[in-house]
Amino acid sequence: MRRALGRSRGKKPRGRAGRPPLRPHAGTPRPGAAPRFRSIELVTADAIAVITLNRPEARNAINLEVVNELHAALDRLARDGTTRALILTGAGKAAFASGADIRELRERRAADALRGINSSLFLEVERFPLPTIAAVNGYALGGGCELALSCDLRIAAESARFGQPEVGLGIIPAAGATYRLPRIVGAGRARELILTGRIIDADEALQIGLVNRVVPDDRVLEEARSTALLIARKGPLALRAAKLALQASLYGTDPGHDAERLAQAILFESDDKREGTTAFLEGRPPRFTGR
Repeated sequence: MRRALGRSRGKKPRGRAGRPPLRPHAGTPRPGAAPRFRSIELVTADAIAVITLNRPEARNAINLEVVNELHAALDRLARDGTTRALILTGAGKAAFASGADIRELRERRAADALRGINSSLFLEVERFPLPTIAAVNGYALGGGCELALSCDLRIAAESARFGQPEVGLGIIPAAGATYRLPRIVGAGRARELILTGRIIDADEALQIGLVNRVVPDDRVLEEARSTALLIARKGPLALRAAKLALQASLYGTDPGHDAERLAQAILFESDDKREGTTAFLEGRPPRFTGR
């Protein structure tokens, strides 16, 4: 079964002076209503959801409409009990996401920064209950790189390019790069990338651990799907518990240890644990139910 939601025709919400209102969730549909998207596409097949940033004419730059639609899509998927993994990618070959929309960014003020328009979205991606994979094609710069960093795994096309060039605009990467990038590539490399704004290719990204693997351009989405399907065959409860334990471990050994024990105690009482161990002993694939 395959479900898709794409662009619909309609006017963008406008605020004062004809500008889009700078507030998260501005276009979120009412509860129970199926969201209709203009700047992203959402397709679900074989328990794998694929969200595509669909602004190829703007190199998939992340504007307020993209932010609002991603919030709506994530909310819908989090409540959908059939989805097992999520892939994020960009339309076309030029870019995964070239960064924030500079025209909107130029107009944002201190109150907008404090509101965390992009950072709150990327935190939602990081805390999304299902495993997430960034399938990076072309440029992933600024907010685009930060979006990839918020995913659990990153698979890069050979053409992929990564960078945090914000200092060249007189600002800093403030949607997660200053703390996620050091965790992933180490403090020294993160300082270099952020302070110089240098853009690196896929091979260097693999070398420093920024991405999990590099594949030919025409195979990046296929590789992401294969990885997602491999994940989707595992126990749904175990996957959610593993994500929570991994997130807790970022705060230190003690929180990670406590989270592991708590998660394992819950899983030991689950139907999935009994089914998984029984299937192994009987030499057959497990039939997980998520209970």
